[in-house]
Amino acid sequence: MVDKPVETLPSAREESTALLDGGGEPAAVERTLAAVLASVVRTEHVPVDSHFFDDLGADSLVMAHFCARVRKRGDLPSVSMKDVYRHPTIRDLATALTDDQPLPQADPEAAAPTAESAAPPRTPVGSPAGMRQYVLCGALQLVAFLGYFYGIAFGTAVGYEWISAGSGLLDTYSRSVVFGGVAFVGLCAFPVLAKWTLVGRWKPRNIPIWSLSYVRFWIVKTLVRSDPLVLFSGSPLYLLYLRALGAKVGRGAVVLSRQVPVCTDLLTIGDGTVVRKDSLFACYRAHASVIQTGPVALGRNVLVSEATVLDIDTSMGDGAQLGHASSLHRGQAVPDGEHWHGSPAQRTDVDYQVVGSARCGAVRRAAHSVAQLLVVLAVYAPLAVGGLVAMLVEVPQLRTALEPGPAVLGDGTFYIEALVISFVLVLGAVPAGLLVLTVVPRLLGLTITPGRTYRLYGFHFEAHRTIALLTNWKFLKRLFGDSSAIVHYLKGLGYDLSRVEQTGSNFGTEMKHETPYLSSVGRGTMIADGLSIMNADFSSTAFRVSRVSIGPRNFLGNRIAYPTRGRTGDNCLLATKVMVPVDGEVREGVGLLGSPSFEIPRSVLRDSSFDRFRRPEELRRGLAAKTRHNVATMAWYLLSRWIYVFALALLVTAAAELYGPLGVTGLVLADLLVLLLTIAYFVLVERVVTALRPLRPLFCSIYTPDFWQHERYWKVPSETYLRIFNGTPFKNVIWRALGVRLGRMVFDDGCHLTERAMAAIGDGSTLNSGSVVQCHSQEDGAFKSDRITIGSGCTLGVGAFVHYGTTVGDGAVLGPDSFLMKGEVVPRNAWWAGNPARPIPSHGEDERRSAPWQS
Repeated sequence: MVDKPVETLPSAREESTALLDGGGEPAAVERTLAAVLASVVRTEHVPVDSHFFDDLGADSLVMAHFCARVRKRGDLPSVSMKDVYRHPTIRDLATALTDDQPLPQADPEAAAPTAESAAPPRTPVGSPAGMRQYVLCGALQLVAFLGYFYGIAFGTAVGYEWISAGSGLLDTYSRSVVFGGVAFVGLCAFPVLAKWTLVGRWKPRNIPIWSLSYVRFWIVKTLVRSDPLVLFSGSPLYLLYLRALGAKVGRGAVVLSRQVPVCTDLLTIGDGTVVRKDSLFACYRAHASVIQTGPVALGRNVLVSEATVLDIDTSMGDGAQLGHASSLHRGQAVPDGEHWHGSPAQRTDVDYQVVGSARCGAVRRAAHSVAQLLVVLAVYAPLAVGGLVAMLVEVPQLRTALEPGPAVLGDGTFYIEALVISFVLVLGAVPAGLLVLTVVPRLLGLTITPGRTYRLYGFHFEAHRTIALLTNWKFLKRLFGDSSAIVHYLKGLGYDLSRVEQTGSNFGTEMKHETPYLSSVGRGTMIADGLSIMNADFSSTAFRVSRVSIGPRNFLGNRIAYPTRGRTGDNCLLATKVMVPVDGEVREGVGLLGSPSFEIPRSVLRDSSFDRFRRPEELRRGLAAKTRHNVATMAWYLLSRWIYVFALALLVTAAAELYGPLGVTGLVLADLLVLLLTIAYFVLVERVVTALRPLRPLFCSIYTPDFWQHERYWKVPSETYLRIFNGTPFKNVIWRALGVRLGRMVFDDGCHLTERAMAAIGDGSTLNSGSVVQCHSQEDGAFKSDRITIGSGCTLGVGAFVHYGTTVGDGAVLGPDSFLMKGEVVPRNAWWAGNPARPIPSHGEDERRSAPWQS
């Protein structure tokens, strides 16, 4: 579908608000719906048998406005976008609505939410925190930051002094092994000790955000998720870590997700259960300025597929399955042996377990864990620790800085050398990375046969994980993405791209795979950001890699997990967050939306101003101009990273100089300076990029300078550093510096804002981890962007996705893993959930707090 702004449609008479006779008869509803749609599309008359998309030329944005108008009326049943797609004429829609539910009585103040899913249990919440608590919380978090920095600096100083006193290479290596091992064990054990000291055992409760109890929660959450053992996800060592934190994990379980659960005492994982990557099951959620903790219980031999969300107070019985791109909402329980999918999940007959069992006993798992520890302690830790010491000792400028004498920073030669070294580090990473990524993973790939089942925790398992780790390096994908160069890069990695039809936007900057050698994308297909190609399937004892083929002339939206058995073929539109079907006939020439997915039109009438880019000569000119702009953007990207690395080199030298007179305190100051430099630098970079062309609503071709500048905005700035500040008041300060119109005391636990200056978020709103506020959409060759307004006291659930042009009223709640489609208007105090999101029954006033910004 290609959206067209409502303003471009013809003007017509205003909507008639007179109530129609006939009660709930379809004819009366038809006339009222036709009048509402006529007012939206600004025409005199809408035939009741005309197809919304094929005949009227409407698009999803127009129909979202239509749904919002209908929901405001008391004399009509509530209409969702899912209803519109399933019944694409006024007559069909009116018949379906009157069959499903009686027509409400006329009441202009009443809302008519649909009852698609049961409401979760009511949970009373407390009063909002005041500004004094907010400031105190931030101060205590800053103290915790400083304390952690001081501990790291002290350990670094002790290690440097001891290792540098070694004589000879063997002695230095031995000391590096000892100190590296002690440091590794300490970093692993400290979060566990902090959890048991500060919290003890987690229990179901409400923790007011910004309170002293919340500070303890935040410290434990931050430490638990920064533990080095997080890097061992998928390994038995990771399960030992979860058990040490209080989780009840059975024998033979496999957890591939790096999204570490926080309230681990409330987590139960049965024997032989598999939790695949990108699954969210933190055992807590933020709601209306309160942290709510609750259990997540998975029985024996359960399968939780990729890109799923498990809310608190959810469970799955023995042998149960949850499909990919699905979620369990609070209070949902999957019975023993049943298979569920969708968001919120519902029963299905699809079997998502495609890999059988193999011999993989306790001895094999223990041997694999011991081998991993030996590699870390004998190779990685000594290299990290000893390499740092070697750099400090062998680099003349740093060695001089550590010794009494004239300051290195006063030597002009140092700055020239630092510029050269930083240039080599940044620019040299490109050819070096290309060489490594096109050789080493390819050799490892020769050892793995597609379709063959291998046991876990052996050579083939480690080869597969190494391939995935190396070929998903984000630096090069961000550099080449959103340009013509990305197809050549992916081909070099091993993708099968057939005969490429170059568009300059074939792929975005964020995508991942299990193996590039079994990833196929057809000619003319364009893919937005966030694609995850699921080339591998797992059981608790074995894995298998298979080819994933995405057909030609497809368009894939954001945040899509594509499985090995995906049943889509040629000329398909896969909407944002869609659940790709793995059963039934192969879908071709259609669009798919939602979870579970349903069919929608592949496209609607295009804006005529873009038709010229279909002609070969116009396409060549547009593509050449776009490529030139993208090359300049790539140069901006490398230049910004070069300057940043150069600045870091200066700070490292300054730290070495401060270490002499100030000791460990000098290193702590240097750490803080690095953090402040990172914030100030990337805020400045983002401001510079948007200075000449500020972000604004767009409806344009991808071959126009406005879109190219938008691509530069996505690529050049960095957002990685923001994760450090999740759950703190400091993130709000940074968001405002980046242009977000942010209210007071907003709680952000890990939200991603794609266009900061186009988002407005009201006072006291709660943004959960994994939520996305995206003010744009690209669809084939068209680009659309618009502002998003989120009112005061709103809550975005874990993994929720808010699309462009939407408005969320004060006090409204968007449930976990929900997808709020473009153009939707969520009324004040409403509760919406699902993919696509729609109203669900009222949860009562005891589900939300009474806040001073609510009238």
